Formats: sequence, structure tokens, C-alpha cells
Amino acid sequence: MHEATGPTAGGTQPPTAHGAAVRERIVDATADLVFARGVARTSLDDIRAATGTSKSQLYHYFRDKDDLIRAVIDRQTQRVLDAQLPDLETLDSFKGLERWRDHVVALQQERDCVGGCPVGSLANELSDTDDIARTDLLGSFTRWQSYLESGLSTMRERGDLRADADPHVLATAVMTALQGGLLLAKTSRSVRPLAIALDMALSHVRCHSSIQ
Repeated sequence: MHEATGPTAGGTQPPTAHGAAVRERIVDATADLVFARGVARTSLDDIRAATGTSKSQLYHYFRDKDDLIRAVIDRQTQRVLDAQLPDLETLDSFKGLERWRDHVVALQQERDCVGGCPVGSLANELSDTDDIARTDLLGSFTRWQSYLESGLSTMRERGDLRADADPHVLATAVMTALQGGLLLAKTSRSVRPLAIALDMALSHVRCHSSIQ
């Protein structure tokens, strides 16, 4: 995945508003390219062509391709979370969980299931070859899952879930079902596997309801 480091140190925060805007434009365009093609099939030449930036400009903001991809991981994570707000902030009830489930399925339906999960796709491509990226992506999933875990903790504290329900374990189960469902939805070009996986996961959560 590595490409040669540029002639300048790069990777520092731009000192001006214009510089910040240029950096953001590079990260956004690279995120779009990587989502469509993958990391390995997206070269720095592709990125320069898409953003209209010179080699020296690119290396001014990023040390190398790996440095840029780490920024892409952060950007794609934020995009995923932004797309699911405010549902992620209201996962403290069974109704809220169902609403989030419906929104996730609808988002994939709107995209005809093309591309799958932006974060999951990066994890699939990079986890075995780039340990720094793998760690960053683990942080992305942890951040995403924290919304589920927080909501489930609130449900347990309120008495909607049994006292022996483990919010971390339940949130992990839901996140695992989500990622598996997104992969199969991408492969089959159908939201049905995603809907089935999430329904199964939420049914598992309901098994821990304090009201039987």
C-alpha cells in the first residue's frame, strides 16, 4: 500500500483557512475514490487528478499514501455516524433500536446496496496488511458501537432490560450482525440479508427484556 514519501515533511495541520479547505477537499475526494475502487486500486496519481493538486501540494498535507488513508478512515467513520444521526442518539429503547434498524436498511436500499459499509470495506482490505490502519479501524467500530452500548446501558438502568444483561456483549452482537448483513447485502445486491441479520440481533436483545 505504501507509496514513496514526498520531498517535504508533510502531514502537519495547515496554517490557513485556505489550506484547511484544500486538505479537506483532498480527503473527501480520496474517500470517494477509495469507496468506489478500494485502497490498492487508488493511486496518488488518481488522487492528484481528482483533486487538481500537484505532487508538492499533496505531500505538504500528507507524508505518504498511508498518512492520507488514515485521514480517510477518520472521514469515512464520521460520514457513517453522521448518516445515522439522530437515530444513534436515541438507541435507549426498543422503539429507538427498531427505528435505527429501519434507517440503516433504508440507507442501503437508497444506494442499491452498492459499496457496502465504508468502514467495513476498509477493514476488510487493510486489517491484515496495515496494523496502524487496523487499530484505527478498531477505534472506528468501537466509537460506532459505543452508541449502542450507551443506549442499552440506559435501558438496563431504567429497567427495560434485566439486571444481568450485558450492554457490551449485546452491542457487540448487534454490530457483528450489522457488518455481516452489510457484506451480504453488498454481495447479493439485496437488503434482505441485512434486514434478517438486524432482526435476529434485535430479537436477541429483546430476550433480555425485563418484561416477558
